[in-house]
Formats: sequence, structure tokens, C-alpha cells
Amino acid sequence: MTGSARIRGKVVVITGGARGIGLATATALQALGARTAIGDIDETTVKESGTARGFELYGKLDVTDPTSFESFLDEVERTLGPIDVLINNAGIMPTGKLVDEPDQITRRILDINVYGVILGSKLGLARMLPRGSGHIINIASLAGETHIPGLATYNASKHAVLGFTDTLREEYRGSGVHFSSVLPTLTNTELGSGVTSPGPLRAAEPEEIADAVVELIIAPKSKVRVTALAGFIAQVVGLLPEALGDRIGRALGSGHAFLDDVDADKRKAYEERARSV
Repeated sequence: MTGSARIRGKVVVITGGARGIGLATATALQALGARTAIGDIDETTVKESGTARGFELYGKLDVTDPTSFESFLDEVERTLGPIDVLINNAGIMPTGKLVDEPDQITRRILDINVYGVILGSKLGLARMLPRGSGHIINIASLAGETHIPGLATYNASKHAVLGFTDTLREEYRGSGVHFSSVLPTLTNTELGSGVTSPGPLRAAEPEEIADAVVELIIAPKSKVRVTALAGFIAQVVGLLPEALGDRIGRALGSGHAFLDDVDADKRKAYEERARSV
């Protein structure tokens, strides 16, 4: 069976699907014949994106609200059929020093990036286990394998997503349900606006993340890192003695990339949207 044949006809749900990585992934999967549903808290944009690309189902989805999430999944299964793949992609990344981060923003990051992933995985798993098949893909970040000044709470949230997903993989081994994490580097989406990749590393394109998700669905595995170079550096630095690893990070510019080097004007629109409570 070819790769595209393994995707054709699958029912795929993507949270945070109105823009960025979520939208690129939905577009790639639809092109391969998947029956794609996107949900997003931004009701206007998700309708615009869904209409423009002809997705089979799209609508408002608040990943922090169990009723909203379950209702959306119910609608997907009524309209498209049993869910084969759930991609927990919704997430936010406000930047800045922790001491300056309002508590309501800390809670918002954790609610969306951690609780939203846990809730989605729980609801998806409850539907997949009785059928003995399915795939839950959680969009984490290379920030979940390292530590980057200016992203303390975001880093914490992505470390949590990795630990959570790995635990589910063991907890439900043999159930027929697969669990995967995707670890993108800084990506050229609105979430990364006004930020320049440190050192020699380049930002990824959302289509590269989408391609990685496609490959995961075709051939499931526990993790995929994008870009390969950024993932390799993160893994190597993680194996080094702490002081040496930190020095390499600082030499690459990670200490300033999300603090002093941020273009506040270019990032303003995203920060305002991400911080809206």
C-alpha cells in the first residue's frame, strides 16, 4: 500500500487549525484524500480557512472547554465517521521574562498548551480504544527538550506534552492506538513573528511540519523533530554536561532570541491575540 493510500479516507481532526501549522497540516492531508476537520477558538478565521480550502468540516473549538471539545468530536463523527487521527495542535507562545508574566497569562498558556492536549487525548482515546485503532499526534516543540530564556512557561508546557505523550504510549501499548509527538523548531508562522532563529539555525516552514505529520500517519513512531539539524543539536546539547550545554546555547544566541532580540512591532499583533483572556 502506498503512503497516500494509507491516508486516503482517514478522518482527521486538527485543533488550532485556522492558521499556521494546523492549517498547513490540514491542507496537506486533504490533498492526500483525508477527510479533514479543523477546529479553532477563532471562529471567524476558522470559517474563512475552512471555506477557502473546502474542508469537510470546520468550526469553533475551545480546547480548554470539555463541552466544546466533546461536541466538536461528536459532530465530526456524525458527519465524517469515526475519528482515525486526532492532532492536538492548538497552542500559544507569549514571550518575556517570567517575573513580568501576569498570572492570568501563565494560566492561559498551561490551559491551552497542556490541559487542552490532555483533554483532547482523553476524549480521542475514549473513542479509539473500543475500536482498537487510532492515532493521537501531539504538537510539542524542541523547546520541550531544552530551556530557552524568555519562554519559561512555554518551555514547561512543552516538556509536559512530551512526558504526557510518552507515558500514554507505554500505558496503552498493545491497544492498537498510536501516540506521537512532533517537535518543531521556531517556525515561520504568526506564533514566531518578530523572532529570529538563533545562530546558524533557520526557522522551519509550516509545510515542513505538515510533511512530518503526514509521514507519522503513514508510519507511526514516537517522535519526529523538525528541522533535522535543530533536532540533532537539541539532542546533542542535552547529552552534554550542563555547563557546556548552556555555554553552547548562549553562543548560539538562545539567551537573547526571545528577549532582547524580539522585534516588538512585528510581534505586537500576535502577542495581543495570544494574551487575550
